[in-house]
Amino acid sequence: MKQETNQQVAIRVSRNSIIWNVLLTAFKLFAGIAGNSAAMISDAVHSASDMATTVVVIIGVKLGNRKSDKDHPYGHERFESVAALIMGVSLFVLGGGIGWAGIQKILYGLDGGELTVPSGLALSGAVATIVIKELMYWYTRRWGKRINSGVLMADAWHHRSDALSSIGSFIGIFMALSGYPIFDPIASIVICLFILKVAYDIFRDAVGRMTDKACDDATVEELRDVVLAQEGVLGIHRLQTRLFGDKFYVDIEIGGDGMATLHETHDTAQRVHDAIEARFPNVKHCMVHVNPEEDIE
Repeated sequence: MKQETNQQVAIRVSRNSIIWNVLLTAFKLFAGIAGNSAAMISDAVHSASDMATTVVVIIGVKLGNRKSDKDHPYGHERFESVAALIMGVSLFVLGGGIGWAGIQKILYGLDGGELTVPSGLALSGAVATIVIKELMYWYTRRWGKRINSGVLMADAWHHRSDALSSIGSFIGIFMALSGYPIFDPIASIVICLFILKVAYDIFRDAVGRMTDKACDDATVEELRDVVLAQEGVLGIHRLQTRLFGDKFYVDIEIGGDGMATLHETHDTAQRVHDAIEARFPNVKHCMVHVNPEEDIE
């Protein structure tokens, strides 16, 4: 069986997300309207946003995996980060709109207005969403980690935000059914806060990937261990990394025997280069420079 490429995996996972989001959105919108629940309608809008941003995921992955060209000699991986930025902004706008609508309903209720009480249908919609969205989170997260796709991980957290917001919907609808209708719009505020938090995290991660942010400390330490394990390496003078979409660059200066021949020094650098790329398949480019090690005994 032919092995899938990272692009094919990301598109397959995203396509499955779209299918489930279409079904969920239709059900939640029906449950919200028929069940007179503002919280469930807000939740349906949230799911609808999942479909739109998942389409952005597919576009970002396709653009990000295009081959280098004259205008982009270093590749197109950062298009994935651009897609994640769009997702973050769209979530922020969506969350703000949901929160504002909830605030208006609360103010209306406090001014003496009569708020509608949702039905059990809306409650069942919240339960179904919590279960399905949590499963979608773990499914997308699993593949996002496997292919190290920032945009898939962002989409996974989008699923988690929907599951968490549905918990807020469930509580609000349950309390409204218990005789406290104001809790239904309050649930919309809770949904808003979850969405804004996820939007911030996605946006921050995407910006970091687009501004040459270094890899995490664990990755850097693992790089050091791999380099120091190679024959001929007497020390590490400098080690720098920078994220580039779902890949990263490595620039390293190692210490070697100053009396070694050029061929021997080149072989040492090549071993380091090959070991890094073998251990870290997401390294886009590795530059190794050898300096004479002063502390040779």
